[in-house]
Amino acid sequence: MSGQPKAEEQPSKQRRGKKKMDQAQKAQQQQQAVAHAPIEANALLTAVAGALAGAVARFVVGPLDVLKIRFQVQLEPIAAGVKTSHYTSMRQALVTIVKEEGIKGLWRGTVPGQLLTVPYTAVQFVALQQCRALARQYGLADSPRWQSAVPFVSGALAGAAATVASYPFDLLRTTLAAQGEPPVYATMTDAARGIVRQHGVRGLYRGLGVTVLEIMPYAALQFGLYDVFNKACNKARVRLDPAQADEAPSSMQAFVCGLAAGMLAKLGTHPLDVAKKRFQVAGLARSARYGQRVAPEAVHTLRQVLHDIAVKEGAAGLFKGAMPSILKAAPSAAVTFAVYDMCMYWLTLRDRQAAAAAAATGDQAPAAAAAKPAARSPLH
Repeated sequence: MSGQPKAEEQPSKQRRGKKKMDQAQKAQQQQQAVAHAPIEANALLTAVAGALAGAVARFVVGPLDVLKIRFQVQLEPIAAGVKTSHYTSMRQALVTIVKEEGIKGLWRGTVPGQLLTVPYTAVQFVALQQCRALARQYGLADSPRWQSAVPFVSGALAGAAATVASYPFDLLRTTLAAQGEPPVYATMTDAARGIVRQHGVRGLYRGLGVTVLEIMPYAALQFGLYDVFNKACNKARVRLDPAQADEAPSSMQAFVCGLAAGMLAKLGTHPLDVAKKRFQVAGLARSARYGQRVAPEAVHTLRQVLHDIAVKEGAAGLFKGAMPSILKAAPSAAVTFAVYDMCMYWLTLRDRQAAAAAAATGDQAPAAAAAKPAARSPLH
């Protein structure tokens, strides 16, 4: 009789242990369901995520942006031993800026830069989402003929829309970053007033046409190549581990793919960026120690500016500032995509939890309302 309770106690312990294991397994499945529940973000969430991603990326690469602009607007050669050149190399330029303007000089133009980046990236990601939604609506995204072109065309249109929406801040950022010491304009407001006084309101849009021509191929390559690299990574991941077929891409994958896409896109369109900067600073009366100034009459058409640079400064002139530009563009794109991906994950967490809970209980209506046929990030 004394052994009977013990015999009954053992199955009871086994049942409790099995129950705990089932609960733990269920909790893990719920977490996975929440992590991978497909959600189509609305335009507001996309704009918020894009704005946050752009703001972080802009601050991180600010010094490289200043170096790039100083090189691009310097008419003299960027080479050691050239006495007429104020900047001769990246290291020398970095030391010179800090010596003449202090550490803050490396972030000159940050305020208009942020005011440029926040609306730019917000509009860019929203426009990209809308372009891809239209492509899906008209069956282009699944068409063998158009499928590969959709990311590139969507990126180009999104880049053009974002440029038009934020261009005056781009011009002000370039003006403040290029002027050096002593500054021509003390603040962004001073710069805006001075440009309007000298060129009229149209002056705030000087070089817009060139910028759109530059940004469309750049954005097309950036977003198009990002998609290509992501698909290649996904295929490689599944080939190595078939169990990861339903796994969402990691933030590290987004970072690496963005890094590669940003670097190649910037390298392919850099001459257009140099010409754009010449348009933007034409007539800026900065100190003579920075070399020759870009005269307003020297910039009429994109073709003429590119021809003049090639003739007077050689082919190397078309790639002035290429190194800091690529060093800036690659991490900037990487940080933007990674932060955007992360922001979208957290901003849509509640909706994904609702979708996962509805799916677990078999309630199809909330699940259908919350979960739509899109991936964790609209970019993928």
